[in-house]
Order: sequence, then structure tokens, then C-alpha cells
Amino acid sequence: MSLTLIITFIALLGSLYVFCPSSAELPWFEHPAKPDGSLSFLVVGDWGRRGAYNQTKVAHQMGIVGEKLKIDFIISTGDNFYDDGLTGVDDAAFFESFVNIYTAPSLAKQWYNVLGNHDYRGDVEAQLSPVLRDIDSRWLCLRSFIVNAEIAEFIFVDTTPFVNKYFTDPEDHVYDWSGIQPRKSYLANLLKQDVDSALKESTAKWKIVVGHHTIKSSGHHGNTHELNLQLLPILQVIYYLIIF
Repeated sequence: MSLTLIITFIALLGSLYVFCPSSAELPWFEHPAKPDGSLSFLVVGDWGRRGAYNQTKVAHQMGIVGEKLKIDFIISTGDNFYDDGLTGVDDAAFFESFVNIYTAPSLAKQWYNVLGNHDYRGDVEAQLSPVLRDIDSRWLCLRSFIVNAEIAEFIFVDTTPFVNKYFTDPEDHVYDWSGIQPRKSYLANLLKQDVDSALKESTAKWKIVVGHHTIKSSGHHGNTHELNLQLLPILQVIYYLIIF
């Protein structure tokens, strides 16, 4: 069995999914691999630009790559709509940044999306709403969830609420924290009951954790201190359990 991972900051779309119950608290979806057991997908983040900043050109190339690789689905790591998320389920940005941009046949697959900090500046519930799935069935966005793709299991983690500066120094931005209060309890449950439990219970060959903020990075934003303190130790424990 093989796993093709194309990480490139662009965008793409996915395939059929089925909601399944799980012993973990996180919502759980099944996404079958190819008949030969292989899996191909694209990963994109920071893409919702209403076609500007070369988004349409990148989408075109994504369609070419998606066809060549016969991708199974697309993962979005957040900041789906700039600059300030969506204003509601009827926001034209959903069409101008997503529906009308990623039109290549190879991109007619399932999108699995998490939220970024820019998404939290808008109406978070709009992105999570099934109304958007009714508009475009490729769209699936939740705060945190699991996708079981047979040889790989993907744990999607809502990283924005971990970052202190969005609460203490919001830089004149307004964030929609209505779904994650009280914050301390939300993060504790996410880490211990959800992510830790999901990783320990997973029997997949590959366990891939997806989130918006980097844990370690040499880029402009650097490391995310809060994730290094809270999320990384959980990932390291699972890694050592697998290796040893």
C-alpha cells in the first residue's frame, strides 16, 4: 500500500464520505482508499482570495496535478476566506473563493476543512453549517474531526483557540469565540479526550494530525509556543509508542 502526500499551499476538492460512530468524542468519517490500497490527496491552506493573488492560476494547476495523481480528496488547513472569514451562509465569498474557483473535473472531490485564525474573525458557525454542504457537497468543515482513509487516519485539530495572542492582543480584530467557551475546558477536552484518545485508539499505519498553526517552523510566524507546550507532547508520546 502507498500514500502519496502532496503538500502545496493551493486548494482542491474531495470525494464521498460517510459519517460513522467512534469511541472517540470527535466526529468520524470514512473515506475509502483506491482498490489497490493506495491514497493520493492534496493539502492547501490560506487560499480564500476571491480569485486574486494568483488563486485562479493555482487552481488551474491544481486541476492538472489532481488529474495526473487521480487524487482521492483535498485537505484545507484553514484561513479559508480572507480577510475576515464569512459573514454568514449567504456570503458571496463562498462562491467567489471556492465554488467558482475550483471547477476542474479532477477537483470534484471531497474537501476536508479546518478553521484558521482569519476564519475566526468572521461567522464561524457559517463555515460549519450544513447549509454550505447543501450548496456544494464537496464542502465539509468542522472544528475538529477524524477521517479514516484505511491506510491513513487523519485527525483534524482546531488550533486557533490555543494561541494566546488572539485573546490578549487581538490587534483590533474581533474573533468569534462563541463556540469554544470556556476556553480552558474546550482545550482540555480537545487534547485529552479527543486527540490523545483518537491517536491511541487508531490502528492505521499512518496517523496524520492536521491543523492551521505550525508547531515548528522557520517561516515568518515561527513556532507556535502554545502548541509546543500542549499538543506536541501528545504527538511525541504516540510517536515513541509506535517506534518502540
